[in-house]
Amino acid sequence: MQNMHFLSLRGSAALSPFRLSKIFDVLKSSAPNISHIYTEFVHFVFSDSALIDAQQNTLKQILTYGPKSNSEAPTGELFLVIPRIGTISPWASRATDIAQNCGLGNIKRIERGIAFYITSNSALTEAEKNVLKPLIHDRMTEMVFGDLKDAEKLYHNTEPKPLSSVDIAQGGKAALNAANNEMGLALSPDEVDYLFDNFTKIGRNPTDVELMMFAQANSEHCRHKIFNADWVIDGVPQDNSLFGMIRNTHKLNPGHTVVAYSDNSSIVQGQKTKRFYPQNGAYDFVEDDMHYLMKVETHNHPTAISPFAGAATGAGGEIRDEGATGSGSKPKAGLTGFSVSNLNIPNFEQPWENFSNQGQYGKPARIAS
Repeated sequence: MQNMHFLSLRGSAALSPFRLSKIFDVLKSSAPNISHIYTEFVHFVFSDSALIDAQQNTLKQILTYGPKSNSEAPTGELFLVIPRIGTISPWASRATDIAQNCGLGNIKRIERGIAFYITSNSALTEAEKNVLKPLIHDRMTEMVFGDLKDAEKLYHNTEPKPLSSVDIAQGGKAALNAANNEMGLALSPDEVDYLFDNFTKIGRNPTDVELMMFAQANSEHCRHKIFNADWVIDGVPQDNSLFGMIRNTHKLNPGHTVVAYSDNSSIVQGQKTKRFYPQNGAYDFVEDDMHYLMKVETHNHPTAISPFAGAATGAGGEIRDEGATGSGSKPKAGLTGFSVSNLNIPNFEQPWENFSNQGQYGKPARIAS
């Protein structure tokens, strides 16, 4: 980590006694040697120059929150849970902004981890560690290390990779298909054909950046290729695309709509009401139209991987689209609906929770329980 100063600071107790008790109860049968678990937050500070005493005092005040941790140095085998290397956590973004706004401009990043100190009657076996680790971290967004210095890997400056090209002049369409697999572009066969034909016409090879940008800009998320594609039922082309059919419902029954399908939001007619506004240097009531803006946000993928961060992404998207649709609109009320998998509560199984003769149908391995 060239020219970067690294500092680790102990924080408050991380998990409540209830959470620790739950982890301990699960471990009892599989890792009976474990006798005690202690956890505390650890803060990792990366700065481009060493912090002087006054700056360290300011930083300690910022990072003092929550219940106090043990004043004595913790004992036991360390399991350090930190954000996955190569990512920046939402917590880090906020904490770094706060520190910089408090005059600590030389701080480039503050990250937070949880240090689990495990006391056991004898050295933990690999089998016992394998039981413990899934209980203390989310393997999609976090990693487990055995030393506080390992957190230095969170901040890494690497030289940008040089621009490269995919040699379709020599390798043909096979080279483009290979790049599609290696770069994870998820291009369909007709998109590969389109790219190959057009780069062949202009007489040059595509760069990796061009292919990546095409894959993103042409994705279903950005362009709604499926929703706006031709819609054919039993061989008969339909007048409307799938999205057009959805819009047609509103076209036939517009009701009291002011705005529909604008930046993922809609506005329905309200009523005239008096609002308290400053006018000519004094506050006064102004009669104005008060319409209702409505917005729905779905965030299945990030919320399934990391519920808290995924939900935060959804809330931000909601506010952004409200502001884009209704100039001057103000969020007033929000409803949250959760779709959860089968709960499988022991001794309280429900009829719909058994989908096959094999019992539970399971869940994707990448998603946390």
